[in-house]
Amino acid sequence: MDMISDRSCRNRITVRTIVAALLLTVGSSAYASQPQAWFVDGYHGGVYGHYPVEWKTRFIVDQLEAHPEWRIGLEIEPETWDTVQVRTPADYARFRRLATGDRVEFTNPTYAQPYCYNISGESIIRQFAYGMRKLRSHFPGIEFVTYAVEEPCFTSCLPQLLRSFGFRYASLKCPNTCWGGYMAPFGGETVDWTGPDGTSIRTVPRYASERLEEHSVWQTTAWGNGTEYLEDCRRQGIAHPVGMCYQDAGWKFGPWIGSGDSIRNGSRYVTWREYFEQVADPASATPYRMSQEDVRVSLVWGSQVLQRIARQVRHAENALVQAEKASVLGVLLGDGRYDVASLDEAWRTLMLAQHHDSWIVPYNGLHGRGTWADHIARWTAATDSICGDVTVAALRSLGPDAGIQGPLRVRAVNTLGTARREVLTVVVPRSFGPTAPRITDAAGRRIDAARYERTEQGYALTFEAGVPAFGYADFRLEPGCGTAMPEPAVHSAAAGSEKYLLENDMYRIVLDLSRGGVIESLVAKRYGGREVVDPQSDFSMGELCGCFPDEGGFRSSTETPATLTVLQDDALERSVRIEGRIASHPFVQTLTLRRGERRIDFDLRIDWQHPTAIGSYKQNDAYANNRRAFYDERGKLRVCFPVASGEARISKDAPFDVCESTLRDTYFSTWDSIKHNVLLHWVDLAGEKGRCGLALLSDHTTSYAYGPGDPLSLTVQFAGNGLWGRDYTLDGQTHLRYALVPHRGRWDEAGVDRESQRWNEPLLCCLLADGRPQRVSLLDLGSSGCELSAVCMEGGDILLRLYNASGSERPCRLRFGVPLARIEEVSLDGQTLAPVSCRVRGGQTQFEVAMPRFGIRTFRLTK
Repeated sequence: MDMISDRSCRNRITVRTIVAALLLTVGSSAYASQPQAWFVDGYHGGVYGHYPVEWKTRFIVDQLEAHPEWRIGLEIEPETWDTVQVRTPADYARFRRLATGDRVEFTNPTYAQPYCYNISGESIIRQFAYGMRKLRSHFPGIEFVTYAVEEPCFTSCLPQLLRSFGFRYASLKCPNTCWGGYMAPFGGETVDWTGPDGTSIRTVPRYASERLEEHSVWQTTAWGNGTEYLEDCRRQGIAHPVGMCYQDAGWKFGPWIGSGDSIRNGSRYVTWREYFEQVADPASATPYRMSQEDVRVSLVWGSQVLQRIARQVRHAENALVQAEKASVLGVLLGDGRYDVASLDEAWRTLMLAQHHDSWIVPYNGLHGRGTWADHIARWTAATDSICGDVTVAALRSLGPDAGIQGPLRVRAVNTLGTARREVLTVVVPRSFGPTAPRITDAAGRRIDAARYERTEQGYALTFEAGVPAFGYADFRLEPGCGTAMPEPAVHSAAAGSEKYLLENDMYRIVLDLSRGGVIESLVAKRYGGREVVDPQSDFSMGELCGCFPDEGGFRSSTETPATLTVLQDDALERSVRIEGRIASHPFVQTLTLRRGERRIDFDLRIDWQHPTAIGSYKQNDAYANNRRAFYDERGKLRVCFPVASGEARISKDAPFDVCESTLRDTYFSTWDSIKHNVLLHWVDLAGEKGRCGLALLSDHTTSYAYGPGDPLSLTVQFAGNGLWGRDYTLDGQTHLRYALVPHRGRWDEAGVDRESQRWNEPLLCCLLADGRPQRVSLLDLGSSGCELSAVCMEGGDILLRLYNASGSERPCRLRFGVPLARIEEVSLDGQTLAPVSCRVRGGQTQFEVAMPRFGIRTFRLTK
């Protein structure tokens, strides 16, 4: 994060301020005669995060030459070196000669320095893969040994990813820039950081004695090897204490804590690799099984700008992974081409949108061409456009284009590793005429229940389709030969009515329109008619509530009656639109049930009539104030879900992990008491035996709230003073989607992760010319509990990545639907780990896979 490049004076930490703080807090000679201390210095930034290209590279080399005792770690965006090479070639050449030496270590090779906890696991893998490839193109022979960062760019699954990429060590310190949070303190000199799959990596933690700096909202005491910090380390028994500061690349400092004979407190500069291999006592390491809740982070969740960024990034993530899978299907089952260049560029623009500065300083200017938020909108739009083109090309490669007249085939493509039956809609040409087509599947069975509606593009045909795993199913359409369900008239609830019943084969829902359209009752038919809603709660299911300081304080959508319009009402889909108000602002929420679908979908839009503050209180001093309104989820506008679950347990997904929460509640209001309340894809509330639980799915990374007396809630909106005292304002409509999945048992027993996958990767559809309907599956993971994290191509081979989210660790037998010459397990950096025994039978390749829970495995398949 660029702390001093912001154009606003009030958002700037000046060099003078930093120097003054350093001199006042750390002392200079108290430890000159004491046991040795060590310090890791370095730089953080890049052409996006801040790197003054005209002088910075020369400055680094000059300082290294002037101070032979100095060592540096680098966390510089890999694209930076493209620019440096072109604009300052002489400096580039000088630095290039030092880059592979023992005084420089590249500690974060990710392409755009993402936070990691807020994006998908697959995105994290690509950040490392593309970044390492770019750096090696500039500095052949460099090694990536230690992962270390300036900001809290951590997530619990990193040990297995780092080890698979060849890293040997890690640091969990980020003492110099904790604006967005910090790691929980744990242990002493070193720990064996163990991820959810059991993989460990030797790590320097944030020591148990490493306190948060007093009168600060951005530092721990390890940032300058001050006297107090080192004394705390000695008292804890740390024999080889190490501090750290990765300076912003825009700062014109050399050695951070002095040079020559005046290095503070007898410290010695080391690289992280040098510290691990030559200083730290290997016998001192203690086990550390880190929970995702040890990543204590908080951004301005619910702010409109961050909400839009998170939705844009999530949509692009989903589209890109699905485009890769569709392309592989097109190559293996059709005459498609795998467009490596286009997909590489799609990943590049997505990765830039995942830059940590995208999320923490979205209002900052970037390159004089708008804000970070403006760039993210362009980058993700570019990714979406490429993915759209790639996916369309892949689908077209699967068969001949649809004709103008006569029968057609609908091909429904499933990019998941499990079969699915879902309601889907496809638009057929006007040449089919106003009479519904006759639909038959690959076995010749007729599909009777269908809806056929006129649209501007043609006719929308909706029917229920069963599609095999990682493959496709065809459905033949004969024009004018079917009988569609009667098209329902769109109508409103009867005037003066207070209740509305919405029911299908899965649920019976009663909406109370007199109280803003909240859900008074939600009966899950599949679970013995259990009531999901807690009638004893002070909150209502689906209630919007929050604090509006300018509009009377705490306000609720239950204060104003709502109106209801029926959008669909047939055997396939029942959907209603609820219109109400929260304070003085109208909202529209669409609620949809589909046949056989456990998921209940919601689409929420709020039209803000005027700027307004939303939060526990109005604040004008959040820049350096320990207490901040944007931390308090209870004051933000949220949607509530009181569940009659009894004693509940909260679980939440994280990249390649699921965290079983140990928090009594998620509430905090100060920087020094941050709790992990991040909702990545879903959060689940598991009820007592015999009672229903509820999973909440979100279309973007945000926060959730939960605690005694308060129901599980989704953060919807915050408006007010945020990080660096910036006003996070409302500047248009708020739009988000979420879904509820009532269930029994724990998240894994209920298949919550698979419901989330299905929501994020919907069925793809295309129209083909008439022909014999087919049903093809390339890979069925069945009940293994594994998920298809990615399927892509590299050098003509197929790369298949599996993630064992909730399955058994016993070997499972898999079949790949085409003959393969060879299967190898490979590491994330492309090294062959072991051949995988396989045999070809009946045109399919059979092989076995075993992996630990929450483990990932990558296989190279050679045709």
